[in-house]
Amino acid sequence: MPPRVLVIGDLMSDITVRLSGPIAWGSDRRARIVVRSGGSAATQAAWLAKLGLSVDFVARLGAAEVAAESARLAAFGVTPHLIGDPNLETGRLVALVEPSGERSFLTDRGANDGLCEADIAEALVARAAAVVISGYSLLEPGPRAAAIGLIARASGREIAVDPGSAEFLREIGGAAFLNYAAGATMLFPNADEAKVLTSLDDPEAQGAALARRFPLVVLKLGAAGALAFHGESRWRAAAPNANVIDTTGAGDAFLAAFLAAKLAGAETGLCLKRAVGAGAAATETFGGRPAV
Repeated sequence: MPPRVLVIGDLMSDITVRLSGPIAWGSDRRARIVVRSGGSAATQAAWLAKLGLSVDFVARLGAAEVAAESARLAAFGVTPHLIGDPNLETGRLVALVEPSGERSFLTDRGANDGLCEADIAEALVARAAAVVISGYSLLEPGPRAAAIGLIARASGREIAVDPGSAEFLREIGGAAFLNYAAGATMLFPNADEAKVLTSLDDPEAQGAALARRFPLVVLKLGAAGALAFHGESRWRAAAPNANVIDTTGAGDAFLAAFLAAKLAGAETGLCLKRAVGAGAAATETFGGRPAV
């Protein structure tokens, strides 16, 4: 049986806008617009299942959409545990994708901010070999308490945290986020997030500083590849060439590939190589989730 991973965090309705050129403020710009299911944690769950792991996924969303979103997740092989919120609608996100593939988000968290510790059944924690927590779950008091509680409940397992958003980290403060994530065994920031968390510019210095707080730090550097830090040990992997269409979900594919390799017993250098390969491949398609 493959290892079982418990993923908690955000599920969103994504409105992805691929621009044909710079926004023409006050006028028009042609674009391709697609509406599909998203959310960083849900995307991580889909990629983990795609890589052959057994995945439980917990999130909150609008009550009217539980059945449809459960079916979509099940199509990837994810076992969904979705809680329909009676008051809040499913979170929504507008992703603006530039011709270069770079993306920016406008986010309405919706029902994601209603996640609570009672939503995460003890049986799911007990059967998990590893836990993945979206950094978005550490932004607001309710889901933050659920995430911090889960870190304590999952002690002794691999616990991966992806910070998720440099701008949101600035809002709550890097030091506060690091305190909230204490107890995680793996941290997966990108360079911008690592800068907020450490106030340092150099990736080597960023990783070294964070490695003093977490057993394993994996720093995502986009086209520059990635670095991993464990104590005084360092690993680097170059990113393969990619025909970049949309970078949405690349970090989620990266984390999933790294964790899948690690749970299979691969050494850190190989985990990193597989992660950058998966992240690069994810940029060559439109949208964040893998093909069903």
